[in-house]
Amino acid sequence: MATREDDEDDINPVTMILPDEQDEAKRCPTTREDATDQHLDQQHYVRSIDSTVVIRQLPFQGLSFQLWPAATTLVTLLDYHRRDPTNSPLSSTLIGHRRPLNILELGSGTGIVGIAAAATLGANVTVTDLPHVISNLQFNADANASVLNLNGGAVHVAPLRWGEADDVELIGRDFDLVLASDVVYHDHLYDPLLETLRLLLLDREGDKGGKVFVMAHLRRWKKDSVFFKKARKRFQVEVLHVDSPCNGSRVGVTVYRFAGKRQNLNA
Repeated sequence: MATREDDEDDINPVTMILPDEQDEAKRCPTTREDATDQHLDQQHYVRSIDSTVVIRQLPFQGLSFQLWPAATTLVTLLDYHRRDPTNSPLSSTLIGHRRPLNILELGSGTGIVGIAAAATLGANVTVTDLPHVISNLQFNADANASVLNLNGGAVHVAPLRWGEADDVELIGRDFDLVLASDVVYHDHLYDPLLETLRLLLLDREGDKGGKVFVMAHLRRWKKDSVFFKKARKRFQVEVLHVDSPCNGSRVGVTVYRFAGKRQNLNA
């Protein structure tokens, strides 16, 4: 997520859809509830590891403290990959990597995706967000420590501001995979996010470094296409998976794979 002020914008991550579809579309059910002044604990059963991940939401503190629809899609795909890696939509991305995987998640919010990745893949995952989100991220990582330990995974928490090279240097680039869900919503953050991806996925000479970015995205605004137009100038972008729309909606969550390509760093 971007700034504390952004969290105060009038955006509902569950019901926000394309403006010309507002009257006829209904969003799929999610675990999110309306914001209150109390925390919301949500339990997510992960079939492949026969365990329950517990996530604390703090809706009254802003969008970064709530569960978003695309996160559920990524958790479901990670669960399925653990059970059937050969036929998983993530197989081309995850099979063949060293073990344990080192994974970085951008805009982690509550941390559900990173925690699920660590548990299902037995991976070392660094979950990141803005500094004011870190305490709740750490709370959720600690709350699921037993599940992580049982499955050989580990979650580390760190602040990361998009577009800031110094932040990337502090975290490092030794990651096999970068994950994110529902991070494309504020258009003024498109360039900072893409710059962070460039720093993470491309080597210092601008060549593709073999790393990939997997992003789950629920399209809400027509302006979202601007992000993908810019992204395709820097990265090879392909679709890994598309959720079927439900409850009358005309859109579902799409999971994309971004890979670096040769590029002029001065472009």
